[in-house]
This record gives sequence, C-alpha cells and structure tokens, in this order.
Amino acid sequence: MKFTLKVWRQEGPTAKGRFETYEAPNISEEMSFLEVLDVVNESLIREGKEPVHFDHDCREGICGSCGMMINGQAHGPQRGTATCQLHMRKFDDGATIVVEPWRAASFPIVRDLVVNRSAFDRIIEAGGFVSVNTGSAPEANMLPVPKQVADAAMDAAQCIGCGACVAACPNGAAQLFTSAKLQHLNLLPQGQSERWQRTESMVETMEEYFGTCTNHGECETACPKNISIDFIAYMNRDYIKAKTVNRKLSGQGLG
Repeated sequence: MKFTLKVWRQEGPTAKGRFETYEAPNISEEMSFLEVLDVVNESLIREGKEPVHFDHDCREGICGSCGMMINGQAHGPQRGTATCQLHMRKFDDGATIVVEPWRAASFPIVRDLVVNRSAFDRIIEAGGFVSVNTGSAPEANMLPVPKQVADAAMDAAQCIGCGACVAACPNGAAQLFTSAKLQHLNLLPQGQSERWQRTESMVETMEEYFGTCTNHGECETACPKNISIDFIAYMNRDYIKAKTVNRKLSGQGLG
C-alpha cells in the first residue's frame, strides 16, 4: 500500500504552522498509523531533516498518550480505537491522509502533533484523595456493590485521558473526561467520603479551562473507549447536590 500524508508542522507554540506532504510507500495493511509515522520519520532522518513530533508511549490503547486528528476525525475513522490501534487497512490504497494535532484552545500546541494536555492534570488534582482505611485486607463481601453499579464504575474507569472528547467537541468541552473520572469513584462505596467536595472542585476546575457542554454528542463518538455521555448527566446531578451539601457542611446553609 502507498499513502500520501499531509502533516501539520509547527516548530513551537508561537510559530506559524503549515502542512507538509510526505510519501509513505510500501506500507503493510497490518501496520498501525503510528508505525506509518515511524516510517516517515526514518526517511526524514536519513535525509537529515527534522522528524515529525508526536506523542506515544504504550501503543496498546492504554496510556492515552497518542492522539491526533486524522482526516478531520479524532483518532481516525474507526470508532472505539485509539490512534495507536488504528490499522492501515482502514484506508484505501493510494489515499491522501491529513494529520493534525488536537484543535482546542485548552490544548495549546507544543510542536507539530504534540499538544499540552496539562489542563486535564489540574482537574485530577482538584479531585483530591480517596480515604481508605489501612490495615489488613477487608473481607471481599464486607462492602457489597451491586453488579450494575460495579459495571458502570468500570465503564467510567476505562477513560485514558487522551483528549479526543475535547478535540471533537465544537465547544472544546471536557465534560466526558471529567464525568468519567468522577463517576468511577462516586459510584463506589470507597469514594463516598469525599464525594461532594470532589465533585464541586473537579467540575469548577474544569470550567476554568474548557467550554460548556451543549449535548452535541461528538465526545462519545470520538472516545476510543466508547464512554457514554450518560456519565455527564450523573455528574450534573452530583454537582447540583454537591453545592447544597457543601454549603450545609460549611455552615452557610444553616439558620
């Protein structure tokens, strides 16, 4: 297979970006998209040119490092798939593929396809901690969790923080990411002690960096882990309750 890649190149955050065109011949249909970028970079290095910078780590769809817009779609044309898991058999032989970084004000470009996603870190930091008593391991059945609740918590915990939801959203909103990180704790008994403070802090930190959700649903479509937008509704419910509970705990709601 042979492909033509139009890749966004930008030397730094304040530099003017541009598209550059590269040929990728002799590509196996079993290769991942990141492996094709490796092939392009090997050719550039042999020519004494600067390789294309892009994020990657595990290349197994777990770490959330990889992420780019491929033909205008976050992570490319296959649903439920991170960029590192996208195989070239999903493209037509001879196709021209446009590759861009995440386009979101909250994710400023560092270089080429690399963006700064530290705004996600601020949201996680705002969540604080979870209280867990130390000592011997508790009996497994001492904290009964209904299967439906456990399954929902595990679904939320699949979020890898790649940022596709933000990049795909017309508003640059991060509600899907934040709600997933909240609900995998809020749904379980171990997460109840800090539930309301955690919810208020994480949601309000999110609002400092990201846009507002208007239910386009693009986030769910782009998510490589198929996380449901139902979690956004759960987060909104918890946030409303958290404002009341936290006021009472601080004494503002008394008298």
